[in-house]
Amino acid sequence: MATISLPANVSVMLLDIEGTTTPITFVKDILFPYIKEHIENYLSTHWEEDECKQDVQLLKKQTEQDIREHRACPVHSPDQTVHTDEEKAIREVVDNVLWQMAADRKTTALKQLQGHMWRTAYMSGKIKGEVYQDVVPAIRRWRHQGLKVYIYSSGSVEAQKLLFGYSVEGDLLELFDGHFDTNMGLKVESKSYQRIAERIGCPPEDILFLTDVTREAKAAVEVGMNVVVVVRPGNAELAEEERSHYSLISSFSQLQATGSA
Repeated sequence: MATISLPANVSVMLLDIEGTTTPITFVKDILFPYIKEHIENYLSTHWEEDECKQDVQLLKKQTEQDIREHRACPVHSPDQTVHTDEEKAIREVVDNVLWQMAADRKTTALKQLQGHMWRTAYMSGKIKGEVYQDVVPAIRRWRHQGLKVYIYSSGSVEAQKLLFGYSVEGDLLELFDGHFDTNMGLKVESKSYQRIAERIGCPPEDILFLTDVTREAKAAVEVGMNVVVVVRPGNAELAEEERSHYSLISSFSQLQATGSA
């Protein structure tokens, strides 16, 4: 894939995480299994703490919304090992979380609880955030050239900061001007990108969005953002039509600011 020059008007880089800055395998093989393995113990340990109570309340509100909108919901099967009301409540939350993860849902309620669980793992050193080797040098170069760099991921802002704050390359948070998550809206909805541009304070045309998902790319283009699709090992295969429609890179080093070597 050839080197791509950034449009001269671009002043902001907006980056996806999974499949763009970070291998999909890190999320699928490390982060998600950690939740599945530790969710019940985590809830039992933190059940009476305010933060955990807020997380559970948000999940309940999500379930109520799903019922109102006639969406599918997890089915709770009887469990003879559950005796107390607290054990029953915890088991229902576990069922809900595992069901949402199996359905690959991106709800704010789910992402908030996951972020709080990952915080424990990152801070204890059990997990370190992975980034592709080309990412940090490229971001440093862009910042040196005067560009601002933001993250937009379906993972919570807290989870994003943990990944980059406790990464294999150390604390990288200084490289970013800000973070956005699903509080801006879903990544496949064009309104989300309009909100982000308004929050940053520039026209969408001044932003370049990097993602591995063409549905997200399409949504960003609809509001006028520039888009480059990132092709990494393990990412979903692109159809021939998608490959010809979007500019593609396999490394951040292929993006050059106008006038740079």
